[in-house]
Amino acid sequence: MEKLSPHELILKSLKEKSSMKQDVYEKTFKAFSMMKSIAFEIIRDINADPTHTDKRVVVEYRERGEFEFEIRISGDLLIFAMHTNIFEFDKSHLIWRSSYLKEDHYRSFCGMINIYNFLNDSFRYNRVNDLGYLIGRIFTNKENHYFLEGKRQLGFLYNDFVHATVDEKAMRAVLESTILYCLNFDLYTPPFDSIKEISVSEMQAASESMQIKTGKRLGFRFQADSDEIV
Repeated sequence: MEKLSPHELILKSLKEKSSMKQDVYEKTFKAFSMMKSIAFEIIRDINADPTHTDKRVVVEYRERGEFEFEIRISGDLLIFAMHTNIFEFDKSHLIWRSSYLKEDHYRSFCGMINIYNFLNDSFRYNRVNDLGYLIGRIFTNKENHYFLEGKRQLGFLYNDFVHATVDEKAMRAVLESTILYCLNFDLYTPPFDSIKEISVSEMQAASESMQIKTGKRLGFRFQADSDEIV
């Protein structure tokens, strides 16, 4: 086989890999836009349901820009953020065990949508030291296949990268599972010894701006919970 010149290698890479990444980006953006529409419908339907009568329990959808949207569900805030770059998986990742990727290496290049869980009061009261948690990551490839890395049910319900494809039914299921996980992921009080000492200046600062750090698993090893990301 004739060896390609650097110029020819550049053109080959632009034609194959760069074009493929553009395809992946477009598929990911389309999936993200679909998720926006479905999230809006889910929240609209919850608020229209006659059994949702406690108006103190706020359920809202809001767009935060082209690549972000949020769902406020009671005291929680879910933020969905699409990354604008394309990623490939490390060779140690379990995904490489599949013949699906071995048959076509370019299937491993994916767009990524991150799902974060915050306390709504963290934003409401500008508690900038509060913690949020990455609870899931949705990956999509050039063939519109997807899988989700996540905690508990998010990690094992949506991991069939070989067969699962992005459509409205699939994205609705992902969104509903994410909301259910969020509602069942409760706020724990931090260990007593982790907060038993506080200086006068820290207390004054906390009183002025409510800066005592809060998080659902603050002071605990979140990674060691049974809902570990896999």
